[in-house]
Amino acid sequence: MTTRGTGAAAGALAVLLAAAGCTTSAGPGGGAPTVSSAPATPSTRPSTRPSGSASASGGGHGWSRQRLRGAVARHTGVTRTARPTVLNGLVGAVFTRNADGDHFCTASVVDSAGLNLIVTAAHCVWDPQLGQRSDLVFVPGYRNGDTPSGVWPLIAVTVDDGWKDHADPDVDVAFAVVQAQNGQQVQQVLGANKLGVGLGYQLPVRITGYPGTSDVPITCANNTTEQSSTQLRIDCPDYTGGTSGSPWVTDFDPSTRTGTVVGVIGGYQQGGDSPDTSYSSYFGDRVQALYDRATG
Repeated sequence: MTTRGTGAAAGALAVLLAAAGCTTSAGPGGGAPTVSSAPATPSTRPSTRPSGSASASGGGHGWSRQRLRGAVARHTGVTRTARPTVLNGLVGAVFTRNADGDHFCTASVVDSAGLNLIVTAAHCVWDPQLGQRSDLVFVPGYRNGDTPSGVWPLIAVTVDDGWKDHADPDVDVAFAVVQAQNGQQVQQVLGANKLGVGLGYQLPVRITGYPGTSDVPITCANNTTEQSSTQLRIDCPDYTGGTSGSPWVTDFDPSTRTGTVVGVIGGYQQGGDSPDTSYSSYFGDRVQALYDRATG
């Protein structure tokens, strides 16, 4: 496996990889919670091939197996099935409550005074033409139909006015309050990643998310790069539809088993039109202001 950068960046990346608890890739699982199903027309990044596979039938975009392997070799990130670790348990699939079991986005718990906040992509939870998407639930640690940490309905969503007005890709970020369950808030049950704002463009991160074609999450560690002053980019294969909103986590703390989220899959091309390259709106002043609104 190769990685970008040397020295401190490579060392931090190695810590993230160790924290990931990765195994070899697995195919789609079975089962689904009773909360299920995605909307008929989910606004998420395109799905071009099944997750966890190097395209047994030749891959999307008309690629041959040989060409696909060559492309993956140029990516320094390696995507694997995510083991059910404490850190991965902060990440969950987003479902529509009264549907048939298809998850269509990813979200994760982020630290807040109310202990009840998750972060995802704005395009997952707010349609600029129709407004907030209703009846959504967050299922952290979802795996093969099991809901080990409960089902948490979204009760309030905060997005930037630029997203509401014209789907501004520079603020394709949303914070959502989830409803307490059994007298406890989600952060009390699971913990939370910190929010990282203004930390720069070149960071070692790990991304964990749920492809729509799989009932287990995938994970990949790599270094981010600057797509533009308002966008981050990362190369990790097989991040297809359903992974929108997946957190980009850096600064893993072994003592707390948490890190700092500096992005979510979204932004440019609503996360990317290739499953092997993903984007995020840069977490700067506008995201800080959005977080302050959500927690205020």
